Amino acid sequence: MSVAAQKTQELVSLAKAGDSSALDRLHQAYAERVRWMVRFRMGKELRSKLESMDVVQDTFLQALGHLHDFTWENEGDFVRWLSRIAENELRGHLRKLHAEKRDIRREVRLAGDGSTTGGGFIGPLGPVGTTTPSVMASRKEELGKLEKAIDELKPEYKQAIVLSKIDGLSHEEVADKLGRSSEAVRKLVSRALAELVVAFRRV
Repeated sequence: MSVAAQKTQELVSLAKAGDSSALDRLHQAYAERVRWMVRFRMGKELRSKLESMDVVQDTFLQALGHLHDFTWENEGDFVRWLSRIAENELRGHLRKLHAEKRDIRREVRLAGDGSTTGGGFIGPLGPVGTTTPSVMASRKEELGKLEKAIDELKPEYKQAIVLSKIDGLSHEEVADKLGRSSEAVRKLVSRALAELVVAFRRV
């Protein structure tokens, strides 16, 4: 087990026991990861109609409030558990938006639906550190460029990146979801990342 994974496991155990500081540290360590999960699942159209940080906040409220439902196996399972909660929260916000305004489900579909996916990864998805205004502005600009690049990708490329780089699934697990061989998924992810780099440089 890596040092980072061991630390997360310890924090989960402490948080389950009621340690509020452990909850805060889990939020700090994974907030950025969840933000990426939400932003790139939303897609271009939905991002213009829904505030992603509301979804991120609700995801953490659900996750940290229901840690007793999570059984630790490894860090990958923890990340995927967060991802499922994020997707459920995003669906909930979609339903709420539909009830309050109008039906936008014909315009956008979530990554899990397979047709239109949004996901991406440039560099490591690490813990959220102390940020200055200039760093925050730089991240916001980079995120905006990455979102535009993601929107240019083919749906199958978006889906491959979401599953492998955002949800953290292995090639075998992605292959099972997509009904492809592990080798085919490996090639698909490689091509998707290469296309993402090209699109990112272009925007």
